[in-house]
Amino acid sequence: MTTSPPVTIDAPDRQGGRLVRIHGMPVGRAYGLWELVVFLHRAGMREGLADEDQIAASALIDWRGGGPDQWDPMAR
Repeated sequence: MTTSPPVTIDAPDRQGGRLVRIHGMPVGRAYGLWELVVFLHRAGMREGLADEDQIAASALIDWRGGGPDQWDPMAR
């Protein structure tokens, strides 16, 4: 059985924010990797997700509408 990653990052909206969901629940809108660090740490997800580089490379995150370097809504 395949399980999906616990964190989903939606495509950038018109302002460049990306909706962040943890286990299907919206936790906020991030405008960069540092904000993802904050959301993940608040949710108790620190192991292997301590900084921006670890988050960008993590298999625990499903990036939709662009990867960790995509925050510009016009570049989609």
